[in-house]
Amino acid sequence: MPREGRNPVLVAIDTPELDQAKTLSRSLAGTVGGIKLGLEFFNANGPAGVAEVAGGRGDLFLDLKYHDIPNTVAGAVRAAVRLRPMILNVHAGGGPAMMRAALKAAEDESARLGIPRPKVIGVTVLTSMDEGDLEAVGQQGPAADQVVRLARLARDCGLDGVVCSPREIEALRGACGPGFTLVVPGIRPAGAAMGDQKRVMTPREAIDAGADWLVIGRPITGAPDPAAAAREILRELA
Repeated sequence: MPREGRNPVLVAIDTPELDQAKTLSRSLAGTVGGIKLGLEFFNANGPAGVAEVAGGRGDLFLDLKYHDIPNTVAGAVRAAVRLRPMILNVHAGGGPAMMRAALKAAEDESARLGIPRPKVIGVTVLTSMDEGDLEAVGQQGPAADQVVRLARLARDCGLDGVVCSPREIEALRGACGPGFTLVVPGIRPAGAAMGDQKRVMTPREAIDAGADWLVIGRPITGAPDPAAAAREILRELA
């Protein structure tokens, strides 16, 4: 287990179905370290749906990847903080002004509500992208170089950490230090299908490399018994 024995597994509940999300959330409570709700769920159910699935748990990663002008992102973050997420994210590619505006909005709204500030983290390079994808959008060089560049920028803007591929964990630890939070999707237990992820690692490998949080979706949510699948992953990490 990573830091102080904390459960590092964030289960990605990627469904537009409210009842399915509620069932998964309830069945995994106490087995995983938190839940992730993203665009698919949010666009179908909105803030009310998020509150219904995650309200009161205090372990929500709200994965909406804000990327817009600074004022718009600040407003979105203020609204998101009212859902009391543990973590929320913005695209580091949105630039310094946008990231600083997001962080300040999170600080101000949390203080106004008298609640802990959520961690604000940056999205570097999506784990579905490889070098060919980056070249297609005009970014040259290995994906790892772009990840480090954006992570350093996020750190310099005061963000708490980044989302990154497992393959970039060690480079980011060296570039950004031990206190920088690394939230890592692209995790596949041994023998699991890769799906649309191109840069993957097993849970044990990712934790050993220095990941703080592991985002795991289909290997848990697509299993006949999601709680049993989560427990098997935790046994691998113990």
